[in-house]
Amino acid sequence: MVHPVVEKVTQRIIERSRPSRRAYLAHLDAARVKGVQRGTLACTNLAHGFAAFPANDKLKLREQKQPSVAIVSSYNDMLSAHQPFEYFPKVIKEAVREVGAVAQFAGGVPAMCDGVTQGQPGMELSLFSRDTIAMSTAIALSHNMFDASLYLGICDKIVPGLLIGALHFGHIPGIFVPGGPMTTGISNKEKAAVRQRYAKGLATREELLEGEAQAYHGAGTCTFYGTANSNQMLMEMMGLHLPNAAFVTPGTPLRDALTRAASQHAVKISQQGGSYMPIGHIVDEKSIVNAIASLHATGGSTNHTMHLIAIARAAGIVVDWNDFDELSKVVPLLARVYPNGDADVNHFQAAGGPAFVIRELLDGGFAHDDVNTILGHGLRNHCKEPFLDENDNVVWKDLPEQSGDEAVLRKVTNPFSDNGGLILVQGNLGRAVMKISAVKKEHHIVEAPAKTFDSQEDFMHAYQAGQLNQDFVAVIRFQGPRANGMPELHALTPALANLQDAGYHVAMVTDGRMSGASGKVPAAIHVSPEILAGGPLGLVRDGDIIRVDATQGTLEALVPADIWASRKMATADLSSSHIGMGRELFDVFRKSVSAAEEGAAHFPLPSLRDTVVPLHEGTDTGEIMPGSDEDFLFRKNK
Repeated sequence: MVHPVVEKVTQRIIERSRPSRRAYLAHLDAARVKGVQRGTLACTNLAHGFAAFPANDKLKLREQKQPSVAIVSSYNDMLSAHQPFEYFPKVIKEAVREVGAVAQFAGGVPAMCDGVTQGQPGMELSLFSRDTIAMSTAIALSHNMFDASLYLGICDKIVPGLLIGALHFGHIPGIFVPGGPMTTGISNKEKAAVRQRYAKGLATREELLEGEAQAYHGAGTCTFYGTANSNQMLMEMMGLHLPNAAFVTPGTPLRDALTRAASQHAVKISQQGGSYMPIGHIVDEKSIVNAIASLHATGGSTNHTMHLIAIARAAGIVVDWNDFDELSKVVPLLARVYPNGDADVNHFQAAGGPAFVIRELLDGGFAHDDVNTILGHGLRNHCKEPFLDENDNVVWKDLPEQSGDEAVLRKVTNPFSDNGGLILVQGNLGRAVMKISAVKKEHHIVEAPAKTFDSQEDFMHAYQAGQLNQDFVAVIRFQGPRANGMPELHALTPALANLQDAGYHVAMVTDGRMSGASGKVPAAIHVSPEILAGGPLGLVRDGDIIRVDATQGTLEALVPADIWASRKMATADLSSSHIGMGRELFDVFRKSVSAAEEGAAHFPLPSLRDTVVPLHEGTDTGEIMPGSDEDFLFRKNK
């Protein structure tokens, strides 16, 4: 039985989303055709589409009987997580040929590394890269040659961007293909310690670099549980991966076998494969709720309070922070992975991994089983772990009943916490989210004078000058998407942690981001509306008493109402964030972006006004009758 709060939130989302979800499903029906998608192309179009292919593949494409599988990849060899994708297309093409179909590399999408750009001007392009990736995905699929898709991506904005793009081609079945994490380097505790020593001036730059190089040392995803690995958990929970595939390390026989299996399964779920399962019918209201639940259960990245909203909107589903907040109050915390614990994702995988979390959430009533996945109907199909048989093919087996390590992963009957640790705070400073799963209870309430800064660099200058040795709330302003693209403010984490460790009561409030690495210092982030949208954070002055209260969910400037009402909005010269390092190219993004609570997105919700109205075969009425998630109907235009 589903928990009553989970059911209540789900039904509220269904009702709220009814018009836009109805329009979205109508769009899907209008895009679907009988036979292979390339059957709609003229001869010239089709000839261009297979001109460079080997003879046998060209013949299959020309005959228009067997499916063509698109490969959309975010490969580049600078991102450690994406470097393994270099050889995936070869593996995929061979695997797809084995089952009589063809795979084509449809297109690449950009992939930037937040680890490289952190604290640099390029970080101000990071959030906007998500929607750029979505548009690049659309360009890759726009040739209409494809009957299924394989999406190769892992990191922060890349998986959300790929999924948003995929959902705009929601009639096409799609599978997400992970590359896996790098092997474990130095412990996360050691990594954090050298960063804090460097912030205090007690470690040299060479010592810091050596520590970082020992942490990030090879191919694969960074092993802490930030946005990249939260992405992987969500794809598992939404049934878009093969079961428990996310955290198998690259360059291993099991990793390659999982890639082959995903490739062949993509053929199976195409229309020609007999088990048609379009991605737009997998991502529905219940699967979005499941994704939010898994985010809470694992202490995942706060970036998904924006990314999941943007993903949902692409499928015609409207979600807000109230939904996240209510679910967080009841979904238990089942995993402790750095920064919410000492373990990394390799330890998490060894203890049971995503499949264990999925099973426990289903058993506890915190997730919906009655959803579609790439394996058919029912999320419980994903509660298994992969192994190799004697022929190096993947077989799935039931999970052990118990966790492999209860310091890392626990059953729903014995959680680390009875809530997910992600809360909504609101008041006269606006609405914001806080991740408190790693914040000690004695720091859940901070009431202290404000110190305002217009950049993280200004904050660090004050810190290094010894001006912050006191209780205070750092108000980091003009960091929203309209102002400068909403970069992550990771540079502040070690400094704030040092001040907290020294016994000061400190917190941060910002219209910017902190992501999955927000750590042990209370931080109210993504404050909406941002200052450039009229947000009240611009009314704060140095010395104002700010109350950040995670227990009551309040975010208040304790300023008399008449004084507050008389103030003018703060201003700042943001020109240095609008030019250089390509930022001038994204001016249109800054001007058109929605609020953080609306996904910081640029794409409208689906609307029936935009739909070419499909008709049921054999009818002559214009009634709009979108197919349900269990009833995929062929339609045609009158």
